[in-house]
Amino acid sequence: MINLELLQGLDDDEAGRVLALGERITLAPGEILFCLGDSAGSVYLITRGCIRLTLPMQVRGREENVLVEEQAVGHVVGWSALTPLHRFTLTATAPLETEVVALDRDVLDAYFAAHPETGQVVAFNLASAIARRLQLFQAMWVREVQRMVESRCA
Repeated sequence: MINLELLQGLDDDEAGRVLALGERITLAPGEILFCLGDSAGSVYLITRGCIRLTLPMQVRGREENVLVEEQAVGHVVGWSALTPLHRFTLTATAPLETEVVALDRDVLDAYFAAHPETGQVVAFNLASAIARRLQLFQAMWVREVQRMVESRCA
């Protein structure tokens, strides 16, 4: 079994039960999994390939998808499905053929209500994934602030 960050700490049987709740989806190269602002109904576990997470921005009068990070096999994307406001905060695209397991939020909520120990483990793993993203954005923000300060001091 692939080491999936969202299911770390669960035994193989329990991880298998959670995975069985999902639907395997294959994405073609260039296919968009979700867009910034879309309603987030599912969280996605990458089982093959990778997902590019981008932030659409206006750059010199045209929209560009600025790369935030790329997630590979074992990682979770679309965790906004499990956190209020349930809206995606980035756009996710498959740069090459990629397979994900889509786990529906409502199905997971019902499963975790019936299996709170599993829900607690997944919630801890989700918090770790969110913390890594926050650290990434903080580092990006600090670099940008440093550039602004340096340009003012020049």
